[in-house]
Amino acid sequence: MKNKGDTKVKKIAFLGAGSMAEAMISGLVNGNLVPKKDIIVSNRTNQERLLFLNEEYGVEITDSKEQLISDADVIILATKPKDAEAAICSVKHLIRKNQLVISVLAGIPISTLHRLFEKEISVVRAMPNTSAAIRMSATALSASRKVTMLQLKFAKHLFETIGMVTVVKEQDLDAVTGLSGSGPAYIYYFIESMEKAAAELGLDQHIAKDLILQTLAGASEMLLQSEKNPSVLRKEVTSPGGTTEAGIEMLQGYRFDEAVIECIKRAAERSHELSILQEKVERKRA
Repeated sequence: MKNKGDTKVKKIAFLGAGSMAEAMISGLVNGNLVPKKDIIVSNRTNQERLLFLNEEYGVEITDSKEQLISDADVIILATKPKDAEAAICSVKHLIRKNQLVISVLAGIPISTLHRLFEKEISVVRAMPNTSAAIRMSATALSASRKVTMLQLKFAKHLFETIGMVTVVKEQDLDAVTGLSGSGPAYIYYFIESMEKAAAELGLDQHIAKDLILQTLAGASEMLLQSEKNPSVLRKEVTSPGGTTEAGIEMLQGYRFDEAVIECIKRAAERSHELSILQEKVERKRA
């Protein structure tokens, strides 16, 4: 990785205006971390979506790829993975060697991005999650060899404005995708189940929701503040013959832990499958 370079930011360009782009924009703007005027957004066809982002967050929008790329120091690829090739094709001739490209596209490796851009550029792959909208994302980064230390430092700082960040080897991003990239959905699914159980027990919906969310928040904070691991904390609240033990026994009977493990492993495998699929598509076109 190179050590030279200047990453003083003039403008951040988002190519793509979907849920992840909005989550990042929301975190950056509502946290007063990046000036609205320094964020510009474009997408392929959805003008209504661009107008919404402009009205909601005050960011600049454009239909012109030249305007999007020309003043940007950082280009964030935030399209759907299936639209990546068309999106990159529309801007690859505009990319300059001193610009940093940050990709939040799941399952598309750096080598594929280089092939799509038809040159080796400075690329950082990022795997945030949608909690970026409230500046609570868990993000992993991996950098190409042309990325300077200052560029990586900037990318890390950028994602730190919307949560915590860790730098990993690219080969570990599939595991990260299955764990924290998709992780919020698993938690929401778990909460859905708790809400259904509360309803069957006759609890008021609003009361149940407040109790569930505070329970989850409290458990998370305990793990953050305590040096004890989860199994120890679990055992401390599981009295022999008590209510918690009865509930845990039901989870064990349904192999709850195995279901969670297989869930994360399958998501990671799917991320790897998407990478291989993209590479096969690229080889056929070569």
